[in-house]
Amino acid sequence: MEEQHTPAAPAWGGPSRWWHGPHGRDRWDDEGRRARWPWRSTLLLTAFVLIGSNFAAHAQHDDRLALDAFSRALLLVGSGLLLWRQRHPVFVVFGTAAVALVYVAAGYPYGPVFLPVAVGCFSAVVAGHRRAAWTALGLLWAGHLLVAHWLYRRLPPTGDHPPSWTQEIGIATWVVAVVALSELVRVRREQWSRERAERAQAARRRADEERLRIARELHDVLAHSISVINVQAGVGLALLDSDPEQARTALTTIKAASKEALGEVRQVLDTLRTPGEAPRAPAPGLDRLPELVEQAASAGLTVEIEGEVPAPAPGTDLAAFRIVQEALTNVVRHSGSRRARVRFDHERGVLRLRIDDDGPATGADAGGSGNGLAGMRERAAALGGTIEAGPRDDGGFRVLAVLPWKAKEENR
Repeated sequence: MEEQHTPAAPAWGGPSRWWHGPHGRDRWDDEGRRARWPWRSTLLLTAFVLIGSNFAAHAQHDDRLALDAFSRALLLVGSGLLLWRQRHPVFVVFGTAAVALVYVAAGYPYGPVFLPVAVGCFSAVVAGHRRAAWTALGLLWAGHLLVAHWLYRRLPPTGDHPPSWTQEIGIATWVVAVVALSELVRVRREQWSRERAERAQAARRRADEERLRIARELHDVLAHSISVINVQAGVGLALLDSDPEQARTALTTIKAASKEALGEVRQVLDTLRTPGEAPRAPAPGLDRLPELVEQAASAGLTVEIEGEVPAPAPGTDLAAFRIVQEALTNVVRHSGSRRARVRFDHERGVLRLRIDDDGPATGADAGGSGNGLAGMRERAAALGGTIEAGPRDDGGFRVLAVLPWKAKEENR
């Protein structure tokens, strides 16, 4: 079954394939709405055309032929064709124009006979068949000129005379108005379709950004805490028999790290369960750096802070904290060094972070895992900053972050 072809949708040709693919149900619902037979509107238009033509016949009984069975059949056919206007708009616009031309050429009274032509033209233009609609109306007007000004002596009614050119200009104006209205509706529908597509694309983009943000938060929280837990679990196992008190200290550190990780994971998950609500706890920032240094020390890493710890805007504050956290986690997991240096510099609206360790790198993931470095780069890029990470010439590893003091959205 052939469906209508619109500019904002794929061509509906051949048998329906709604049962294929994961979105078949939605596509079937959409096609079902389009493929409905417009019975009610067609019946109303048919009744209006028949009744209006009767009034027109009484008003023009001296100039045109009276309505008979053939004229009413033409009116019924012209109006009935509108049932197919959504499925076959091109056929309908040419069919209604042909019926109207035959009706006028047969000498029947002017009137609502042109209404189905206008509706058919409107449906064709809205469906994207502009050239077909213009051609059908042009042929109808040209045919009317031929009948009214050259063939009127050979056609009924007897003694007919050509209409004035003022009437012809009025008919041409009517044709232009129908086409203009149809084009206006078509343009508006295309605009609505584009706006819907843009809104859907924006919603998908926001969902992707939120998904990446949550993935970064979970990675940073869990990678750091689990690294501390892993180191302390190894210490506890090694000292369980020889130094139970030190093993107890390691277990206490594991408990504190796991509790903190659970709290931060709950905070991230709460934003999923109650979107739009304010978080129950403030987002972490550089004010928690002493706590981070203490956790690193419990994992056997000494952290030296150089420069004054800044207090940037909230977005930059969170990103800076997470970058330092991830960099220290990578030192614990992937470096043979037990010492790291964190340096802060702030100048001209830019915050510079530098995290160094002396190496040597251990394992295949020297310098950090791909997800960790990618997460740091994504955080910096989201603020309009940059991240550089790589080995130093002396065998150590350096992470250099350049972040704006205020994020782009916070400057607005």
